[in-house]
This record gives sequence, C-alpha cells and structure tokens, in this order.
Amino acid sequence: MCVEPPPSLDPSTTASLPYKDIPLFRDVKEDVLLAAVHRCELLPLAPGQVLLTPGQTNEDIFIILTGTVTVHLGADSYRSKGMAIPVGQCIGEFSAIDGRPASALVRAEEEATVLRIPQQVFWSHMVLLPGVARNMMISLVERTRLTNQLTLEAQREALELSHLRKELDLARDLQLNMLPPQGCLFPEHPDIEIATLMEPATTVAGDFFDAFFVDNKRLFVCIGDVSGHGLGAALFMARSVGLLRVLANTETTPDAVLRRLNDSLAEGNEAALFVTMFCGYLDVTSGQFTYSNGGHCPPLLLQNGEVGPIAMPKGALLGVFTGRAYQSLCLQLTPGDLLMVYTDGVTEAENIEGEPFGVQGCQGLLAEAGQAPLDTLINGLRQSLRGFTSSQHLEDDCTLLLLRRRTVAGLREAS
Repeated sequence: MCVEPPPSLDPSTTASLPYKDIPLFRDVKEDVLLAAVHRCELLPLAPGQVLLTPGQTNEDIFIILTGTVTVHLGADSYRSKGMAIPVGQCIGEFSAIDGRPASALVRAEEEATVLRIPQQVFWSHMVLLPGVARNMMISLVERTRLTNQLTLEAQREALELSHLRKELDLARDLQLNMLPPQGCLFPEHPDIEIATLMEPATTVAGDFFDAFFVDNKRLFVCIGDVSGHGLGAALFMARSVGLLRVLANTETTPDAVLRRLNDSLAEGNEAALFVTMFCGYLDVTSGQFTYSNGGHCPPLLLQNGEVGPIAMPKGALLGVFTGRAYQSLCLQLTPGDLLMVYTDGVTEAENIEGEPFGVQGCQGLLAEAGQAPLDTLINGLRQSLRGFTSSQHLEDDCTLLLLRRRTVAGLREAS
C-alpha cells in the first residue's frame, strides 16, 4: 500500500516557527531542522476543538506552537479541569512510540497552532537529527516524573477526601444524637402524638427540631432552619440547639426565648449566618398552645376538616442584630387537631419543570389525613415529595414536625 506523504510546509511559514522554544529540537542546527520540518503539517485549532480523544488511534507527535491546549484525564474528561501544556511541549509521543491508543482528551481552550509530525517522518528523519533522540528521552523522563507527581498528589487528595468524609459522617452522627430521635415521640403519653422527619441535603444539616417537657404538663416544641448548608450551618445549628434548651427551661414565654436566643447568636457572628425559627409551649392538658416566630414559614393546622396556615406573630430572623423584639400568640388545640410545622425545604422542593411542591401540596396531604397515624402521614409526605421531584435527593434540608392532640378514641388506644 502506498502511503501519501503529508503536505509540505511553506518555507516562509516555517521560518517564523519558534524553534528555540521547542525542547525536542534543542541544539539542532536550523538549516538541518528546516529540511525535516518541511515534511510536517501545521494545524490551526479553533477554541474547543478536540485534537485527541481517549481510545483514539494515534501515530503522530504534536508540538504546541501557540495558544492554550489542555489535557483532560479521567472518565469525565469532557467536563474535568484540564492541565495546560506549555508552548513547545509534545503531545502524543507515547502512543506514537508504543502504538497504543491515546489515553486522554486533548483540546484547544483558545485559538492554537500545533505542529503535526507524522510517525514516518519522525522515525525516518527527525530522530536521525543530532540531539533529537536524546531530547526525546529527556522529555519522556520529565513527563514520567510529572505523571508520578500528579499521581501522588491525586492519591494524597483521595486520602484527604476519604478522611474528610469520615469526619463528616462523624459530624452527622453527633448532630443527629443532639436531636430527639426521628419518628414518633412520646408514644405512651396520653394527651399528644408527635412525629418528626429530618433529611439533610448534604451529609450534615442546617435544619433542626426539638421537643421536650419543661415540666409535667408543658411541652416545648421548635423547628429551625439555618442559612446555607454544610459544616458551617451545622455548627451554627448546634450552637442554636444548645442555647435553646437552656432558655426554654428558664424562660416562661416563647417570645422571651427567641429574644434572648437572638441576642446570643448575634454576638460574635462573624460568618453572618442566621436562623429562622418557630417555637412554642403546649399545655398538654388544656390544649393551649402559646407560640412565637422568628422569620419562619407559618405552620399548617388541620381543624374541623379544614386546613390553613395559623396566624403568625411578627418576629425577625435570629442571629443578625441584637435587641430585636418578638411577640407571642395563643392557639387552642382541640382533640383531633393536627399541627404541621416544617422548613421551606418541604414546600420549595421542585419538580423537573421547576414548579415548587408548595404549601398547597402540604395542605392537600393534611386534608386527607383524618386520624391516620402520624408515622403514616410522615411516610406519605416523603413519598409524595419523591414522586413530585422525581428524585431521591432533595436540594434543600427537609424537616417536619407533626403535633396532634389525641381524641377520646386515641386516648383509649394509648391506654
């Protein structure tokens, strides 16, 4: 088979090539080199143009003359951040030598020019030039050392990432242990039913909830949402929960709890994080619920077969400015009434069209709740969110607390 020789370069064009910047041609006489270079091809590359792809058969050596050309390694090479190849360096020499396919994606990031040296030209002419073989060996050694260095750095980063994941897993466990267990709380209590759900968007969450008795008949409940995600939000959440438990046991009204909590969180808050919160005290005997709000979304109430948001007292989000005032309101819960307190990760969950689940989605579920067990309602809501978003993963922390006063029938079942 007759192999067609590559097009020759114009002498006027090759005369302007930056030979002194090409390590492969170091110490080669210019007139001797020009005679060999005339057998090569000058390739202009447009921005984004791919020169080599993984698995592609390649028998040529390419030298970067101008512009920025990057090499991308890994399975997701089209999206990964590439390593820029300096002007004058070679690409493709390994596959040209051993005949194996290219192992990386090579792409021009801006307008570039490369010199293509066909395999037959390199072995028949280039490698015979004095110094070229030695320069090629030096280049291969340098490339091997660089590859080894990058491999070691990648291994180090992988170990650090593995260690970080273990630390985050530990942080998640510690965070979950700070809060009441998810699911049904106080199942043996004769007057109330409580069920909870918390799913973080990342390993650790900025959302939180709490529920505990401050005396024999008063139950304190709260739900909060720290700005942002990740470790910073989780630490701010831990600080909020720790302060909140002390204040809930020392203050007598929810507005006083929020006022003092806000002042404490605002001091030294250099990260400018904040938290929205809803909290209240429930007299489990009488059903009187006294509550306060710090910039949180209104809970929903199922009462007498109708669902709607409860009236909300004014109150700013917590942790930004000291000296904020908060207010309290009272709500009478009758047997069978169901209160749903949630974070915006529930209502703002979106489907593939970008439409939010919304308060209406929650209202629809509560309207059909009746006296169904609260754990059934929790699971139903989670399945509805998964079906609505078509995803097992939420974009925001999702936290929910359901509180119901028991009916007479419910009291009999509990007893």
